[in-house]
Amino acid sequence: MLYIVSYDVTDTRRRTKLAKTLEDFGDRVQYSVFECILDGNLLNKMVARIKRIVLEKDDSVRVYTLCANCERVIKIIGQGKVTKSEDVYIV
Repeated sequence: MLYIVSYDVTDTRRRTKLAKTLEDFGDRVQYSVFECILDGNLLNKMVARIKRIVLEKDDSVRVYTLCANCERVIKIIGQGKVTKSEDVYIV
């Protein structure tokens, strides 16, 4: 399943740690946006790691699930492409 993860983290140290963590699960497509192809187990691991980093009172992380039909109609204007690689990410 394809997931889009976006974040707004106020603290530079937490923001950097979150970005490095998300690199274990997917590809950075914008400064604070990642595309991740994950099964249910990896999704749960990613969410658990995110929760250990962010402060819910200060930060915001959104994980959007894209169904196969939604994924097929993604439109990109300008640079980039939708993540298609189902490489194994070491977590």
